[in-house]
Amino acid sequence: MCGIAGMMSLDGVTPDDAALDALVDALRHRGPDGEGRFAAGGVGLIQTRLAIIDLNTGDQPLYAEQSGGEQCVLVGNGEIYNYVELREELGTGLFKTQSDCEPPLQLYLKHGPDYPRYLRGMYALAVYDAARRQLIVSRDPLGIKPLYYTETSSGFCFASEPQALIKAGLVQPNVCEKSIHELLQLQFSCGPQTAFENIHRVLPGETLVVENGRIVGRHKINALPEERPRDQSLDEALHRLDEVFAESVELHQRADVPYGMFLSGGVDSSAVLAMMKRLNAEPVHAFTAGFADSTVHDERAQARRIAKVVGAKHTEVEFTESDFWTLLPRAAAAMDDPAADYAVLPSYKLAQAAKEAGLKVILTGEGGDELFAGYGRYRRARRLKLFGGRPMRHRGILEGLGVLRQETDSFHWRDGIAAVEHDAGTAGLTALQAAQATDCADWLPHDLLTKLDRCLMAFGVEGRVPFLDQRMAEFAFTLPDHLKVRRGMGKWLLRTWLDRHLPEAAPFARKRGFTVPVGAWIATRAAEIGPLVAKQPGVEELCDPKAVVNLFNSVASNQNGQSAKAAWTLVFYALWHQTHILNKAPAKSVQESLA
Repeated sequence: MCGIAGMMSLDGVTPDDAALDALVDALRHRGPDGEGRFAAGGVGLIQTRLAIIDLNTGDQPLYAEQSGGEQCVLVGNGEIYNYVELREELGTGLFKTQSDCEPPLQLYLKHGPDYPRYLRGMYALAVYDAARRQLIVSRDPLGIKPLYYTETSSGFCFASEPQALIKAGLVQPNVCEKSIHELLQLQFSCGPQTAFENIHRVLPGETLVVENGRIVGRHKINALPEERPRDQSLDEALHRLDEVFAESVELHQRADVPYGMFLSGGVDSSAVLAMMKRLNAEPVHAFTAGFADSTVHDERAQARRIAKVVGAKHTEVEFTESDFWTLLPRAAAAMDDPAADYAVLPSYKLAQAAKEAGLKVILTGEGGDELFAGYGRYRRARRLKLFGGRPMRHRGILEGLGVLRQETDSFHWRDGIAAVEHDAGTAGLTALQAAQATDCADWLPHDLLTKLDRCLMAFGVEGRVPFLDQRMAEFAFTLPDHLKVRRGMGKWLLRTWLDRHLPEAAPFARKRGFTVPVGAWIATRAAEIGPLVAKQPGVEELCDPKAVVNLFNSVASNQNGQSAKAAWTLVFYALWHQTHILNKAPAKSVQESLA
C-alpha cells in the first residue's frame, strides 16, 4: 500500500525535482516507510511506500528490461493477492524481488495494456514503457484503490489523491459546481468528475494509455459479470460460498506485517471474523467503535460477545461528542475526494487505534451489503410503485428544505445515478441485480471505499476488503435472487452461512444499520454552529444564509432525520471547503475551524 504520482509532459521535457518533491511530500502519509522516483524521457514517477510485503527488496520503482534494451518502469499502490501464483506461472527466474507488484510488470511485457485482466487484487498502477513512449495507468475493477488525473497545458499528471496534484501546483483548487450539488444531495459525487473542476477519477476497472502527455486510449474491465442469476440449490451455494470466501480471506491475509480487523457485530464483519478464526492459529485482533450517546444503537455489546466466542483480542473504541467536535476537521481534511458519510468519524478513530496497536493491515466487511443485497433500498427498487416501490436515492438530502439559492433540478444532481440505473436496467439483469450494479458503480467506490482508504491511509494503515475479491463478486452477483432476499430480509445466503459457522452472531436478527448520533451532537451547539456554517464562503455561494441558520435551529428543536442529515452535510462541506479550496489548515475544533 502506497502513494503514487507522476507526470508526462507534452514537450518531452522531464519533470524537475521540485515538482516530484512536492508530490512526495503530499503523499508521504500514505507511505511513511520510504520513497522512490524515476525521471527520464519526459516522464516523472514517484512512490511513497507503506511496506507490507517483501519488506527488504520491495522498494519501488520496479524495472524490467525489454528486448531492445529499453526499460519498463512501474510504480504501484495496493496489493496483488495472486502474486505468488503469477510468479509460478511466469517463471520465478524472471524476478529480482519478492514484491507483489513485480508480476504486473512482467505481465505488461507479455500482454501490453490488457495486463490488468490477469490480476487479482486492489491496485492503482502506472507503467512507463520507454520503447513505446507510453504511460499506462490502471485501477482495479471495483475501485478499491483510488487514482486521479488531470490534463493541463503542460501534460498529463496523476496521483493517488487529488490534494497531491493541487499541492504540487499542477492544478488549481476550483470547485466543480455540478459535483458539489451531487455531494450535497447524495453525500458523494458520481462518475469520473470529482469535486475539483479539472481533476478526474480513473474509473474502476479503467486503464488509460497516454502518449506525449495526452490520453490516446482507454480499456475497461467490468467489475460484475453481465449475466442473469445462475440456478443453484441452497446447499450448492453454501458449499461454493465457503470455498470462495475461505480463499479470499486467506489471500487477503497475505502480509509480512501484523494484521487485524474491524468488527461492527453485524453480519459482514462477523463473517470475516469467523473465517479469520478458522484460518489463524493466533487470536485475531478486532476493533469495534461505539457511542456513549444512548439515542443510537451501540454495537459494542454484540461485538464483545462475538469476540469472546471466537477468542479474539478485542479493542473497544468509544467515540464521544467531544471527539465529534475535535476530530471532524482532521477527518474532513483527510477526505480530499469528499464523501459526507458520517461513518468517516468512527472510521478515522478506529484507524488511529489500529495504528497505535502496531498494526499495518486491517480487514473489513465493506462490500457485503452490495454483493449479497443487504440494503432495504434494493427490495424497494424491486417492487411496483403501487406497492411502495421507488428508485434508489430518489430524494436529495437538501431537497425541499428551502436552503439552496437555486433549485437543484437546474444542476441535474441525479443525472449520474440515473445514467447508471438506465444502463443497468437495459443490460438484461434482474431488478435486484440492476440495483446492486448501480451501487457498485458509484456509491461503493466513491463513498464507502473512499472513506475507508482516506481514514486508514491518514495513519499509514492498509484496508483490505475480502468481500470485494473479484471471484467473490462474480459468485455473489450471479446468485439467484431468492438466495439473496427471502422473507423480506437481504443477504439470506450469507446469513445462513454465518448461522452455521457462528450462530452467536444472531445473523437473522433484523438489520439495525450503523448510525452516528450527529443530529444529537449538532443540536447541542446548533445556535453557535449554524451562523458559522451559514457564512462560510463555500456554503454562502450555494445556500441562503438565513435558511441555513433556520435549518440548524430546527435541528436544535426537532432533530428530524432529514434536517439533521442536511445540517451534518453542510458542516462537513464547510470544513472540506476550508481545507481543500481555501487552503486553511484544520484547527483544533469545528468551531475554531469555522471561525
